[in-house]
Amino acid sequence: MAQTVVLKVGMSCEGCVGAVKRVLGKMEGVESFDIDLKEQKVTVKGNVQPNAVLKTVSKTGKKTTFWDAEAPAEPEAKPAEATAAI
Repeated sequence: MAQTVVLKVGMSCEGCVGAVKRVLGKMEGVESFDIDLKEQKVTVKGNVQPNAVLKTVSKTGKKTTFWDAEAPAEPEAKPAEATAAI
């Protein structure tokens, strides 16, 4: 089943982008991918498992996390502060 996996990858230059392209190009099940250097965002579409994509991109040596893994941290912290104030 095709799905979309979005990763945040610590890329600083076109060389980093090239490394990510190389590993994704060899990965089985990948139909297409989009790399946004400025946003440090890698979107992979295909018949792939999110953890397998994460592992594959991590092989480049770049800091790799799921895109949404960083977002929920902020909203979770706020209710804890509100509870502490009561």
